[in-house]
Amino acid sequence: MKSLIGSKLFVTLPVTEAGPDIFEQVFIVTGANGGLGFESSLHLSRLGVGRLILGVRSLAKGEDAKKRIIDTTGQPPSTIEVWPLDMDSYDSVKAFANRVSIQLPRLDGVLVNAGVMTTQWSLSEGYEKTLNVNFISTFLLYMLLLPKMRESGKATGHACRFVIPNSALYNMAPLAELDPDKNPSIIERLNNEKTADMSGRYPLSKLLVLFAVRELFARSSATGKEDVIINTPNPSFCKSNLAHESADSSAFKVFEKILARSAEEGSRVLVHGLLAGPETNGQYLSNCRIEM
Repeated sequence: MKSLIGSKLFVTLPVTEAGPDIFEQVFIVTGANGGLGFESSLHLSRLGVGRLILGVRSLAKGEDAKKRIIDTTGQPPSTIEVWPLDMDSYDSVKAFANRVSIQLPRLDGVLVNAGVMTTQWSLSEGYEKTLNVNFISTFLLYMLLLPKMRESGKATGHACRFVIPNSALYNMAPLAELDPDKNPSIIERLNNEKTADMSGRYPLSKLLVLFAVRELFARSSATGKEDVIINTPNPSFCKSNLAHESADSSAFKVFEKILARSAEEGSRVLVHGLLAGPETNGQYLSNCRIEM
């Protein structure tokens, strides 16, 4: 809470500037038709990126987002493309990654903004939905894109950034379900409906993201292959549709009005992660700087 208040009241987030070669670069933003994803895409288009891929579940909503971005930035329509991507579906993730590998000449940044926050149990590809979308599918996409990201970095001399939004709520994640004495498999423990703590599932998913980002960085460092930068920035509490289950609560509305950043402000943190240097590899970022 202290961090949230400080970020809202005492921090003015910078608008990241791009280098002169931004006009040659290619970026992907998932969940790009609304909220932080849309605002991040808007920032990238304003900067003049050469090619921007909007990964969305609904092509109609994606095309509407593309039109709104172009109308605002004045960039050529040819700089933005709308591709289908449903993080609920492994087939969709695989098809998207395959298309990236075949059709994109290079890949300079991927913002995996699509995520869910729910206290309701439901399954996605046989796994609890929050766990699957926020963690399993996110890192499936990372692994599938890794060859392309490495290939691009070697060809261009520009390491691709893979950015996963995080949350300070990871500090509040309940840890009981991570106890290996109950079941050696973390995934199996978290996929047990009878013991699942859904009230803390979103924070726990963000803690798992942080663990995985750290581990991937450690492994790449150990092998000397730090040719892909992966980081996890916290945009802080923002006005978006993520917490839609609480949107009708009077207390939440007051809390949001007082402490929430706009989606545009939060997107500055994510774009910073997309354009940041190698010092951010494996790091948790907050307020456009490395926090730990």
